[in-house]
Amino acid sequence: MTPRDTILQVTNLTKRFGGLVAVNDLTFQVREHEVMGIIGPNGSGKSTTMNLISGALKVTGGSIILEDHDLTSLPPHKIARFGVARTFQLVRILPHLSVVENVIAGTAFAHKARWGAEAEQFAEALLERLELGDKKNQDIGSLTYIDQKRLELARALASEPEILLLDEWLAGLNPSELRIGIELISQLREEGRTIILVEHVMDAIRSLCDRCVVMNSGKKIAEGTPAEVLSDKEVIRAYLGDE
Repeated sequence: MTPRDTILQVTNLTKRFGGLVAVNDLTFQVREHEVMGIIGPNGSGKSTTMNLISGALKVTGGSIILEDHDLTSLPPHKIARFGVARTFQLVRILPHLSVVENVIAGTAFAHKARWGAEAEQFAEALLERLELGDKKNQDIGSLTYIDQKRLELARALASEPEILLLDEWLAGLNPSELRIGIELISQLREEGRTIILVEHVMDAIRSLCDRCVVMNSGKKIAEGTPAEVLSDKEVIRAYLGDE
């Protein structure tokens, strides 16, 4: 695959919860090595979209294609095998395992699973990369909030994903932690990783994203560069109201 080819194709994606349409006929593409932002007001369907791509929710209509793989009806563990990894709005780590064991767990879902000493060495290298190397044997409860975030990210990266979903990964960080978090995602971008980023921090959107999809009430209302969408009148109206 040559750089900038489409790696993920979301077409007419729809999710209904009874009479509520949470995602309504959503279509967009993500190109290889691109950081795509999904933004919009609270309740606009952003996290539901991430849950559909990762398989946490079943699709009502439409399709999700990763390279040549149809992910639309697959369970989460099979989607992970094909190369989708994610973080969550609220940190989800395995509380009864050590720091390094949490990352080793992520290696089991890689395209080519790692086991034993190979998995441990790979996990330790990731922890060093994310500045957690000196905490590899610590209990989860001893970690600060940003270190818990780093650990969840390390576990996601341990599966060596084709595409990384970051669902409000920066949420809850204080200003100094936020700068660290933005720099870390920037480094992942420089490594050429393909990322979908759901975020409310506009400084992060402006500095990290190549393009953005803007959602409101489950629908896509704009798509383009951060500068383009954030100056769009319909986007401004969705965030700020008609006044």
